[in-house]
Amino acid sequence: MTTLPHSRVPDPMTAPPLRWGVLGTGWIADRFFDAAHKHTQQRVAAVGSRTQAKADEFAARFGAPRAHGSYEALVADPDVDIVYVATPHSEHLANAKLATEAGKPVLVEKAFTQTTAEARELLDAARDAGVAVMEAMWTRFIPHMDVIRQLLADGALGDIETVFADHGQWFADDADSRLFDPARAGGAMLDLGVYPVSFMHFALGAPGRSLSLGTRAFTGVDRQISAVFDGFDAHPGANALITTTCKSLTPTRAFIAGTKATVDVPTFFYGPQRFTLRTVDGATVLSEEPTLVAHEGLAYEAAHFATMVAEGRVESELMPWDETLAVMGTMQQLIDGLPRA
Repeated sequence: MTTLPHSRVPDPMTAPPLRWGVLGTGWIADRFFDAAHKHTQQRVAAVGSRTQAKADEFAARFGAPRAHGSYEALVADPDVDIVYVATPHSEHLANAKLATEAGKPVLVEKAFTQTTAEARELLDAARDAGVAVMEAMWTRFIPHMDVIRQLLADGALGDIETVFADHGQWFADDADSRLFDPARAGGAMLDLGVYPVSFMHFALGAPGRSLSLGTRAFTGVDRQISAVFDGFDAHPGANALITTTCKSLTPTRAFIAGTKATVDVPTFFYGPQRFTLRTVDGATVLSEEPTLVAHEGLAYEAAHFATMVAEGRVESELMPWDETLAVMGTMQQLIDGLPRA
């Protein structure tokens, strides 16, 4: 293969302009709306925070017309078309259900919830309310992932032999940090490991079996997990390896290796990136430079969800509900399998 298929991802600027309410005003909300305001027609219409001061500050930064000092007031705002939940994942179920009960479509940051049971409860609530809900796994919507999706669908890699994905970051030990707080669903897996686990599911589907090892942090949350998987229904001969840690800056690389070719995605594989396709006969093809870089890639998921909502669809074909449940199930199995502190 000397050429790669072209990405089918639409220009995010073409998505219908909708009015967003942001529930939670932390780091990811700031980057999400920075990307959306620069590269889409989506705009923040209202901000909801637990304190009026934080809501006012975020609203001023992004030019939002209204700032609410409670989440309840945000979801009740009649000028909000979509709610974006950007709180810690320990709060996702309660916060997202506020939106569904108000009849508002809701984009929920990953990890979607803190357990599989919570994920199922939230999806059931959305189904009962007839509103759209989607996990904000931004990697699924980035152009280079659509090219890889086409390579997999066309069989260009041959039979998949091995999938690898890794995500580790270094964080200082801090008992006050959300990452190390058991009460706020801290730990490496839900914050960082969600990316390699989701990548494995993207490439192979859900595994039938896993073997894992790991350690716990000083607070008892998961510090490091490495796991190998097999038993994939659609790829019976394949295995996969994922690693995650919150105490080391790892390469954050991923690859999908098949009997005909290998896709190799370098550092920060989960964001806008170039990848290399290497065939078994030695040919090498490099994918196109990304149009948007770093956190700007969040614009693609914003545009996808806005288009979905405008068209009246409640479930994404790129991040369907069953997939969100399966990813949550794999992560919970790995966390639960760690030795107790």
